[in-house]
Amino acid sequence: MGYTYGAFFVDGAWKQASGPETIEVLSPFTEEVCGSVPAATAADVSAAVAAARAAFDGGPWRSASPAERSAACRRLAEILRGRADELATVMTEETGFSINVSRGYQAAVPPVQLDYYAALAETQEWERRQRSAFGNTLVALEPVGVVVAIVPWNVPFALAVQKAAPALIAGCSVILKAPPAAPLSCFMLADAVADAGFPPGVFNLLAAGPRESELLVSHPGVDKVSFTGSTQVGQRIAEICGGSGRRVALELGGKAPAVILDDADLDLAVAGIVAASVTGSYGQTCTAQSRVLAPRRDYAGVVGRLCEALAALRIGDPMDPDVQVGPLVTAEHRDRVEHYVTAGRKEGARLVAGGTRPRAFTHGYFLEPALFADVTPDMRIFQEEIFGPVLTVTPHDGTDDAVALANNSAFGLSATVFGTDSRAALDVARRIRAGTVALNAYTVDITAPFGGLKQSGVGREMGREGLLEYLEPKSISLQPDGDYAAIISVPPDGAP
Repeated sequence: MGYTYGAFFVDGAWKQASGPETIEVLSPFTEEVCGSVPAATAADVSAAVAAARAAFDGGPWRSASPAERSAACRRLAEILRGRADELATVMTEETGFSINVSRGYQAAVPPVQLDYYAALAETQEWERRQRSAFGNTLVALEPVGVVVAIVPWNVPFALAVQKAAPALIAGCSVILKAPPAAPLSCFMLADAVADAGFPPGVFNLLAAGPRESELLVSHPGVDKVSFTGSTQVGQRIAEICGGSGRRVALELGGKAPAVILDDADLDLAVAGIVAASVTGSYGQTCTAQSRVLAPRRDYAGVVGRLCEALAALRIGDPMDPDVQVGPLVTAEHRDRVEHYVTAGRKEGARLVAGGTRPRAFTHGYFLEPALFADVTPDMRIFQEEIFGPVLTVTPHDGTDDAVALANNSAFGLSATVFGTDSRAALDVARRIRAGTVALNAYTVDITAPFGGLKQSGVGREMGREGLLEYLEPKSISLQPDGDYAAIISVPPDGAP
């Protein structure tokens, strides 16, 4: 039955779940069980928090030097590199994403992130001493504490490491909550952590449903929650954390605009939009560039080119590297995407391609990529996150209108601007209200901050800012005439 786990990783060891319930994982392609993991109970949640709390309050990890924490993270990176092929296979089995995405992103990027934060720890200013007319102060960065990391089903492994790497380097203890729809790769991460030799309780893993997840988020032993997922769930987490003053970081939904300027290379733009909104992940990412804004004079040409590009995509087994469109993650999620296709037609949008189940497949949660033209800002398919292979095209009447349409959204996570005039494209990028904006091809730099505005969340991941999210500054006032040279390694104000 594929990959079967009968225990959780808690306090440095695999421990049997306290209840009998299990979570079966279905392959989106075969619709057959490809693995299973235990479902956490309230007792399992309490045990994980207790282990993480004890590790942070009294264990060696928090007091270890940045160099020692870096060495452990580098060991983990090397272990993950050695298991990349197996990890990629499991990722595609459980999510249905293309094996190319699993190999090129999910399995390849996490070791790079671990190495990046290990190197960053060696250059980070962990303490500084400052003097002013108001005092002589030591400012120290300290780990925030016990961190709950909650990741979604679409790219669970990469996002788990994206949260855990900076948290571990900061000196925090981590409890990873794996998504029920795709938990297997997260359990494999725990296997690697065990082999890397982290102290007990520093990294813990559970899989849980909504009720136990809420117990975890609201547990008084937790200091911070880092969540990636839907805006609706994120708002509930923010409510819980706000009620107790707990730190929270939220990377939520998106409805990304792809702005095509008057001088854009249309072939380049169409290829970039399809790659960033359909190929490999089938629109099941929060950064999918699915809201196309095209110049009115080129509108028909953009729609025609997109139709041709979508028709040329190969649909099939996600394990085949030549396949560009695989199944959606679950039958229920496909139903949800189909509901939006129906809603778009009812609201008056023109369905010009796809949106139906391909007849060639008797199994798998397939849906042909859909393209809607004549979409207006008042339509649900323009405003709401669909999280599937559905593109909309809306005409604009120049730069100012394009910016207004791009910003006509409750979300502000990502965007792309296509144009040959670099200065003009950069000016438009600056005017778009989004946390990340790309020019001529959507890419993400893992050494730069990533996050959203408006209903796309709060806080930042990746880059130096991602490390600072897990650190708290503490100011220690020093006696103005005291001799601290022997006990404080940081000289005051850049003094020799």
